[in-house]
Amino acid sequence: MKITVVGTGYVGLVQGVIMADFGSEVICMDIDKEKIENLKKGIVPIFEPGLQELLTKNIKSKRIKFTTDIKTAVENSDVIFIAVGTPPALDGSADLHFVLDVAKEIGKYINGYKVIVDKSTVPVGTGKLVKETIQKELSERKVDYEFDIISNPEFLREGKAVTDCQRPDRIVIGYESEKAKDIMKKVYDVLFINETPFLFTNIETAEMIKYASNAFLAVKISFINEIALLSEKVGSNAQEIARAMGMDGRISPKFLHCGPGYGGSCFPKDTKAIIDIGKKYGEDMMVIKAAVLANEKQKRKMVEKIISKMNGVKGKVIGVLGLSFKPDTDDMREAPSIDIVRGLVEEGAKIHAYCPEGIKEARWRLSDIEKNIIYCADEYSVANDVDGIVLITEWNQFRGMNLLKVRDRMKDNFYFDLRNIYAKDENVRKIFKYYPVGQN
Repeated sequence: MKITVVGTGYVGLVQGVIMADFGSEVICMDIDKEKIENLKKGIVPIFEPGLQELLTKNIKSKRIKFTTDIKTAVENSDVIFIAVGTPPALDGSADLHFVLDVAKEIGKYINGYKVIVDKSTVPVGTGKLVKETIQKELSERKVDYEFDIISNPEFLREGKAVTDCQRPDRIVIGYESEKAKDIMKKVYDVLFINETPFLFTNIETAEMIKYASNAFLAVKISFINEIALLSEKVGSNAQEIARAMGMDGRISPKFLHCGPGYGGSCFPKDTKAIIDIGKKYGEDMMVIKAAVLANEKQKRKMVEKIISKMNGVKGKVIGVLGLSFKPDTDDMREAPSIDIVRGLVEEGAKIHAYCPEGIKEARWRLSDIEKNIIYCADEYSVANDVDGIVLITEWNQFRGMNLLKVRDRMKDNFYFDLRNIYAKDENVRKIFKYYPVGQN
């Protein structure tokens, strides 16, 4: 099977490398010349555990190639995955111009039957738009090549994307023709043989499944975060509440971990997009709207809590542990750390910050307040002469820190554990003025 993947971001690059590892001949195409040249040399542009090794392996096996030439990529493939970004527009809707630009290019160069796969997260109706865009180009060329559209949404978690591709919970295929359906079975032959659950449905349903899944997870996070805020006021323990709730088979324990709010490339974007879809079709997505508002409130509450417990932060130095939106990624898109750091700086604080992978991106995302931030070489340097520490992202290396060593470097001993990684350690309360989330 000859496959082209257009777009070499988190989704496209992982998809291309895994498809090559499954035995297909893969071309990864991107307009970013520097990125493509680096990929040809085996240099991965993102931090994603396991990806570098698989890329190196499949370059050596000559199963994966990289190009900026869309014409060659389209002409020499049976299946074309569109895996470009769908960033939020100002009104919250998904900006589809990258997707439709690719569709237009496919229409210009299609030279025989192709299966076009929407891998990007796109709103309902995008499959039809892609089909119309390609057909319009064919009409202008006065040719009539057959093609089919597939919706095959991704469900990758950053930091675990390779594993999620190799051993997915399910594969969703939205299709119109049996011919395209059969080809997609061959694309995912390894997973089909391994009895991975497959769901075959119409294109519109497949498009909605991704949004519905992400919106529901965002609702779960916002729900437990609101329970955590209330728990701090009434004297209950949100971690124990979540544990008890999770024992109920109807609820499950996943995504019931209170913290500083959700972030990343999916939940913030997709919740706003489904709200916009509802608006266009006359349905007010009230539950999802509430989850979005609750998430913004949660980040503000974290800042307010730090300021309140420290009796103000003006002129004080605060150490921040973790900047990426989650562990095992360098991605800072919509990360809670951005709002929390900004909120503290606005109140007059200076910041010492460390993240195993997020500092490079933090430097440009927070460039307007860079004079108030010192980026540290390691987790212990963060503690030097600080009045308090705020743990925002639960990287594993923060779990095993020598807390006495941390305390000895600090000027004062406030510790705000926004991920509750030390909440069950009785000693931590003897060392610090310790404040977890959702409990006293």
